[in-house]
Amino acid sequence: MTGAALMAALMASAATAQDAAPAPSDAAPREAAPAIAAGDWRVVAPDNLLVIDTSKGRILVEMTPEAAPGHVARMRLLAKAGFYDGLNWHRVIDAFMAQTGDPLGTGEGQSWHPDLKAEFTFRRDAQTPFAVVAAPAGALMGFVQSLPVQTQPDAVMRTTADGKVHAWGLYCPGVAGMARDDAPDSANSQFFLMRQPYPALDKRYTVWGRVVSGLDVVRALKFSPNPDGIVSDPDRMTRVRVAGDLAEAERPTVRVLSTSSAPFRALVESTRTARGADFSVCDIDLPVQVD
Repeated sequence: MTGAALMAALMASAATAQDAAPAPSDAAPREAAPAIAAGDWRVVAPDNLLVIDTSKGRILVEMTPEAAPGHVARMRLLAKAGFYDGLNWHRVIDAFMAQTGDPLGTGEGQSWHPDLKAEFTFRRDAQTPFAVVAAPAGALMGFVQSLPVQTQPDAVMRTTADGKVHAWGLYCPGVAGMARDDAPDSANSQFFLMRQPYPALDKRYTVWGRVVSGLDVVRALKFSPNPDGIVSDPDRMTRVRVAGDLAEAERPTVRVLSTSSAPFRALVESTRTARGADFSVCDIDLPVQVD
């Protein structure tokens, strides 16, 4: 994997996105959260929960196999093997993303496994859990579990051979993407977590999950003032495991507000009112409980 080529691609996307990106979600005014009952929470499946312990604290990522089954399988495989343990956050750009997963720490390294086929989009059917929050012309925006997604409308399902429609993850804060070289099918082990929204990356880099707890940790990682983002004294990941592979006594339980609940609908409406014409699915911060 060529770090220079990857950085050029990411920075080109970032430059385009600077003008297109909505204001950071934590800048949006907030109203009081509605009361949430016990039945309004959804427990994240342990096999879909990636536990990233870092020198700055813990990050919990809900992986979304509905969006990128091959990339989620790779993350599970590498985490189980301990591949990520001790690796640096070698490239961190303050208003962009934090990148890791390179055993060389230079942007040039990768795992011993073959490169992955791109999963920039996925096919969604009527059984895919999808909660609509906005309907721009000719599209829907919402959530698949905790992942912000844009998709074709359900009505298009009646016209497709497989009864499904195109959908893709949106690069909102906390979204997890797979780094790659110029070739679309060149992702391997390096990944990045978004510190801020960058919609110019949508459908260009595979989305495989979203941070559900620890976005503050992602934003606290040491970043570089240099354009290439290379950190001279980087923070590191101390241990990365899928929760399902941990002993039960040390396995975190994560509950996310269910997108089928009344409090979720109230949260969407209150956020829409607060943001007005600037409303984006990226503005919706799903409440989370961690035990």
